[in-house]
Amino acid sequence: MTTSKKNKIPISASPSENEEFFKTHLGLETTYDIGVKKIKILNKDVHIYFVAAICETATIMQLLTVLIEINDRERQSSKIKQIIENRLVHQQVKEVDNLDEAVDQLLAGLIFVVIEGEKSGFIVDVRGYPGRTPEEPDTEKVVRGARDGFVEMMVVNTALIRRRIRDERIRFEVIQVGERSKTDICIAYIKDIAQPSLIEIIKKEINEIEIDGLTMADKTIEEFLVAQGFNPYPRVRYTERPDIAATHLLEGHVLVLVDTSPSVIITPTTFFHHVQHVEEYRQSPAIGTFIRWVRFLGIAASIFLLPLWLLFVLEPSLIPEKISYIGPEEKSNIPIIIQIIIADLGIEFLRLASIHTPTALSTAMALIAAVLIGQIAIDVGLFVPEVIFYVAIATIGSFVTPSYELSIANKLSRLLLIVVVAIFHLPGLLIGSTVYLLFLIQMRSLNTPYLWPFIPFNPGAFLQILIRRSVPGSRVRPSIVHPQNRIKQQK
Repeated sequence: MTTSKKNKIPISASPSENEEFFKTHLGLETTYDIGVKKIKILNKDVHIYFVAAICETATIMQLLTVLIEINDRERQSSKIKQIIENRLVHQQVKEVDNLDEAVDQLLAGLIFVVIEGEKSGFIVDVRGYPGRTPEEPDTEKVVRGARDGFVEMMVVNTALIRRRIRDERIRFEVIQVGERSKTDICIAYIKDIAQPSLIEIIKKEINEIEIDGLTMADKTIEEFLVAQGFNPYPRVRYTERPDIAATHLLEGHVLVLVDTSPSVIITPTTFFHHVQHVEEYRQSPAIGTFIRWVRFLGIAASIFLLPLWLLFVLEPSLIPEKISYIGPEEKSNIPIIIQIIIADLGIEFLRLASIHTPTALSTAMALIAAVLIGQIAIDVGLFVPEVIFYVAIATIGSFVTPSYELSIANKLSRLLLIVVVAIFHLPGLLIGSTVYLLFLIQMRSLNTPYLWPFIPFNPGAFLQILIRRSVPGSRVRPSIVHPQNRIKQQK
């Protein structure tokens, strides 16, 4: 955890000296959202510091009312500290003896109570961050199933997980990261299932992060955690669904929750974790298996369909006689490879435009793109119809991919394969596909082989990838996470 190198500054027995510290170091009376409420209790000055907007005003007013009533119900006493502590009727009250910790907690949304003549104060948790209510994530919708999803408040996200796993062995450990942001990061796991060494690795990596702030939240954590670099393939899985997060906890995975992010990081993960969707488990095993195979077909098409079609266009002799109709019937002045790249990038333009287009205009933009741009491009001879057709199928395959990060990585791989095929033809496809496979084989996510259980091959686990087994038949946790308790308890 990144911490300041300076010495801890003790709390002064004089409230005015503490107030001067807050003016100097925190901008009290300069920044509008840092406030202090000064009251007298039994002839002693009591200062209550807070940050506006992220503290529950109603709770603060309730505490102030209780504290002021001490003057009416108590006589002069030397035990004012104990009296005030007993009146702080809140579930989380902590005593602190230095101003540095008080500042950290204050900026996190807690209030700080300091008493004249005392060299310690009280931290009271009255956080009330502005945020939205849990709702179904746009990228992980299901036909039937829960409609709640993670939000930007970490305390709400942990509650959504606890609602599904009421086990006394579940753990939520909080670490602060960021010299300036002091962002709360929660590591979630089940004590008697998750591998201890995996937990320690994740803690160590997070504790060693040195950065000013985590404004991009979980994405920044991912880049530190798995040393992402320029590798486009995701080595952790994101989810915004509490049911998916809870399922992975029960399998032995470790979750990383970052405050201000509605996504949860699942570690460790393989390639096949990114191609599964909750819809498969909301249907019967037969339907779930069918959906999974269709999805696999779409993902394969998103990577290999365009390079393979381009190869047949460049080498018509390779086309089997029964499908000899494959290939453009019309000649074009623009090489097919250029048409494919332009069309592929055009789809990317539309995707980016749809993100930035207001919802009310998105339908109109889609009509303009599909009807006008596509048809006119064919009429003027910029594209042959087959290019639009195959690029559309590959794009649909990208949308079929459950993981957004994986779909973009597959798109980059497809573009590289297209270029290699255009230059080297059949050897380019064979060598490019081999290099692509070797690239995935050598990848590891927190010491986990990326293509497990395909490589290294695990027959039982690979069968579960191909066929969605019924829940009563899935009694063993995946061995890749090395769970302490491999057998699921059936109660």
